[in-house]
Amino acid sequence: MVFEEIYREYWDKIYRLCQGYANDRDWAKDMTQETFVIVWQQLPHFRQESSVGTWIFRIACNNCLRQIEKENRFPRKELPADVSDRPDPDYSQELLFLQKCIAELGETDRLLIGLELENVPQAQIAVILGLSEANTRVRLHRIKDKIKQKFKSYEYNR
Repeated sequence: MVFEEIYREYWDKIYRLCQGYANDRDWAKDMTQETFVIVWQQLPHFRQESSVGTWIFRIACNNCLRQIEKENRFPRKELPADVSDRPDPDYSQELLFLQKCIAELGETDRLLIGLELENVPQAQIAVILGLSEANTRVRLHRIKDKIKQKFKSYEYNR
């Protein structure tokens, strides 16, 4: 595959994965761009032992996890209280609440649900994250249950 084709096919998917992980649009764009820089650099070394999609998602997941390590070493400073991050007008309240629920999950769980939301097959998710298929299924089921419960509470309190 040519890099331009890979970029066109996977940019949106990787961006949404990073967005779900970071819960910050600008940071997600940075991580997506960084992921594709790595893909560009490593493409000649891709051994085709897995699908291109699996390979790219694995790079993106590793990149997201590295960002957390950096974040823990060099925490970002908070914006002043009078500066707000206005939501995109195209985002529904439910989608914003879903992003909030995902942001509250642990690191690996955010990646798991992000890949699931991108319709990556569970067997492929297991390979990307280095988990067993059974563990992947169980964890995804538990994550979905947590989010369903939060949505029930959200609907009740609206």
